[in-house]
Amino acid sequence: MRVEPITDPKHIKAIKLLLSTEPRNKLLFVLGINSGCRIKDLLMLKVKDLQGYEVGHRIVIREGKTAKQNVIIINQEIKNSLDEYIAFAKPSLEEYLFRSRKGVNSPLTTYRVTRLVKSWTESINLKHNTGAHTLRKTWCFIQRTKYSVPWEVLSLRLNHSSPSVTRRYMGVKEQEVEKILLNCI
Repeated sequence: MRVEPITDPKHIKAIKLLLSTEPRNKLLFVLGINSGCRIKDLLMLKVKDLQGYEVGHRIVIREGKTAKQNVIIINQEIKNSLDEYIAFAKPSLEEYLFRSRKGVNSPLTTYRVTRLVKSWTESINLKHNTGAHTLRKTWCFIQRTKYSVPWEVLSLRLNHSSPSVTRRYMGVKEQEVEKILLNCI
């Protein structure tokens, strides 16, 4: 079963509030919904990869799935969450940003992130099928609906192999298609 994005801004705000006492998890959520990157790529980041970056800085990463280059641009939300996490955890530069509590210096697993996302959405009574990929899909949904970013641009950002993959990925619902039929010309 496919996971769904978080589509309501009040649910996003509720999860941020829920995670306000968990700086690592809040950073994971904020980075996931603000970067559009695959969770596996975010989990590979080390503190040194983001340390000292300011709003507007580019971080170049190599995607694990596609081996293509991708970028993360630090926005204000990411910067604020990163600063909170660094101040709280005081991690060394060589630590994984999203370090697991198990092992010496290993990152969280995608499975663990799925469990976390499910627990966050359940805590706010969101009745969706969610998982680790929900964060990337949320970014895509918000870019498309709030900022009217064309699907062609999203396809480039997501590094999908074809536009048809992006169109299927975006999960446009029948109600959304029917709504445009009310537009007058």
